[in-house]
Amino acid sequence: MIDQLKEHISEVEQFSADSTEALEAFRIKYLGKKGILNKYFAEFKNIPKEDKKAFGQTINQLKTAATEKVNSLKSNLEQSVKASSKYGDLSRPGEPMELGARHPISIVKNQIIDIFSRIGFNVSEGPEIEDDWHNFTALNLPEHHPARDMQDTFFVQTDPDILLRTHTSSVQVRYMENNKPPIRTISPGRVYRNEAISARSHCFFHQVEGLYIDKNVSFADLKQTLQFFTQELFGKSRIRLRPSYFPFTEPSAEVDVYWGLETETDYRITKGTGWLEIMGTGMVDPNVLDNCGIDSKVYSGFAFGMGIDRIALLLHQIPDIRLLSENDVRFLEQFRSSL
Repeated sequence: MIDQLKEHISEVEQFSADSTEALEAFRIKYLGKKGILNKYFAEFKNIPKEDKKAFGQTINQLKTAATEKVNSLKSNLEQSVKASSKYGDLSRPGEPMELGARHPISIVKNQIIDIFSRIGFNVSEGPEIEDDWHNFTALNLPEHHPARDMQDTFFVQTDPDILLRTHTSSVQVRYMENNKPPIRTISPGRVYRNEAISARSHCFFHQVEGLYIDKNVSFADLKQTLQFFTQELFGKSRIRLRPSYFPFTEPSAEVDVYWGLETETDYRITKGTGWLEIMGTGMVDPNVLDNCGIDSKVYSGFAFGMGIDRIALLLHQIPDIRLLSENDVRFLEQFRSSL
């Protein structure tokens, strides 16, 4: 009889329940009015006198084990029910997280950075609030220079020497002041000009400007670099360079890429010529090198600059530049699959 009780104790210790129904059935089996414990208590009077003490102790062990097991499992199940009511069915698959989308400006900027990083260009950054020296004077644009009229500028009223940068060439000046040649860097960032806002222009926009300074840098190096870039970004390597004027480069040129005339869109964006202007470029003016502490008799270089916004409009066929800054989620969701 005592051996039977010990078997029940072992069974109780190994029991587990994953529902209140199973736990209630266990409780009734051992602790109910017609349960196993009451049957053994009824048999107590038939046990020989010399075995009563051991028999009674074993029954109490079984009762204690059954009671503690019921209380423990009941507490665990109640906590599980509370968690389930708080968080829902924990066995259900998790809700899929809605992925965001990169802004078209970020997409194009990252593509440009990746292309130039493959040919040794690093990324340099600088402040958007600049002084006159870094934004104009060091770039061969002294005070009252007529070329300053090309860039309508936002000045800080309390200090006429402080302004919102009109180009990221100011970052190149700072980089040349703090680094010795060879220099190979691109400077992406936001710039500001006091222009009327329309579908094709804005008072703030984004640029990427590049700079390469070393010994014996030639115009041929410039052309090869730009051909590589246009091939990688647009898939088109046919370019032309038209003479132009920039105060900080000499000679200077506008860069056009041959877009083609295969579709109606091609005719529209190239105005029927097949050529599309994408950037300005030129050999760095010796005065700029000297202003930045670089010996222009030893070193030469080239620079280029392009508008990220215009390229984003072109690549993604966006009709209005104002869409890029309106933060309309419906517009941004269209670029969810983009890198």
